[in-house]
Amino acid sequence: MEEYAAAKEPASLSGHDPADSREIEVSVVMPCLNEAETIERCIVKARNAFRAHGISGEVVIGDNGSTDGSQDIARRLGAQVIPVRTRGYGSALRGAIHAARGRYVIMGDSDDSYDFSAIEPFVARLREGFDLVMGNRFKGGVLPGAMPWKHRWIGNPVLTGIGRLFFGSASGDFHCGLRGFSKEAYRRMDLRTTGMEFASEMVIKSTLAGLRVSEVPVILHKDGRSRPPHLRSWRDGWRHLRFMLLFSPLWLFLIPGAVMLLCGLVGGAWLMRGPQRVGSVELDVHTLLACSLLAVVGFQTLVFGIFTKTFAVSQGIHPPHPWLTRFNQWTSLERGLLTGLFLVVAGLGWLIWAVVAWRNTGFGALEPRAMMRLMIPAATVFSLGFQTVFSSFFLSVLSINTRPPES
Repeated sequence: MEEYAAAKEPASLSGHDPADSREIEVSVVMPCLNEAETIERCIVKARNAFRAHGISGEVVIGDNGSTDGSQDIARRLGAQVIPVRTRGYGSALRGAIHAARGRYVIMGDSDDSYDFSAIEPFVARLREGFDLVMGNRFKGGVLPGAMPWKHRWIGNPVLTGIGRLFFGSASGDFHCGLRGFSKEAYRRMDLRTTGMEFASEMVIKSTLAGLRVSEVPVILHKDGRSRPPHLRSWRDGWRHLRFMLLFSPLWLFLIPGAVMLLCGLVGGAWLMRGPQRVGSVELDVHTLLACSLLAVVGFQTLVFGIFTKTFAVSQGIHPPHPWLTRFNQWTSLERGLLTGLFLVVAGLGWLIWAVVAWRNTGFGALEPRAMMRLMIPAATVFSLGFQTVFSSFFLSVLSINTRPPES
């Protein structure tokens, strides 16, 4: 569990005077792990922005166990330092955001790669009523040496493109570290991740929740540290991709499952009539068997997607979706059982037909291709029937309302 311990803030150095009757409007939060070389510049820039634009603000540092004196530097400059035991980018930010007192939060890295003196456009958009304001480094500019080429031309464009495709997000830079949001929107997002996935989770959940999202151009500077960054390109890139896949049952399960099921059924029906030729290639019972396998795996994948989406909606991880609502209105345990039993009986009838054909030969040798053309579809239909029966029971369990009644 994360532990938060707020340090007392010197009034003379803070961006907000405790004697001032105004509420704190903006909290600038930064994660920190051994950032003694750069944290002073970041805090000073944020406080300069408060003074320049008349913002009632504070700076909150989520410290992840620094051993280089970063905490002392931050406290000396009037920042509130929140020790966060659980390691990770997301943990440090969640600790700082939890302690932030402002109505709006501006988050950014403490390595001096973002200019905190230029936060006024974020505050202006938040005042207009936007829930999340994303920075876009590709619109603002990436200065020489600020981003490795593989991040700029491969990692960020690919992950952002996948995020836009999977979730319909309008964000053009999924992983910009400088962004702003209201505390109310943050509560609605209900963010859970502790690592670098925190950045993706915020964009995804704000999109799924229908929050108002905007973008402002930002300039990415070369960070001011003499040591390598904490970011690990392939490891953290995979964590972002994995998180997006796990958060999108549509693309992880439903679409691949539907494609496999359709291809298996159509291909199987085509080959049941007899051998088929495609150019110089003859397709026969071996391909029919592959189509059967494709149909069974596709059906399993499809129902896994329905299970995942149903569970995510029931737990409040995903908002309700129109297609799932219509599906639940149309389906029921009884309909699922009847459909499954029909397929089981059809499969059994098909198998009995095959046994009768074998009996007509005196239970002797059979022509393999002719018999497999009966047995493969029979086994496929029988298998799909059993899966439908048990999937209907499992879906009914997932659909049980376990939430306590409202008082």
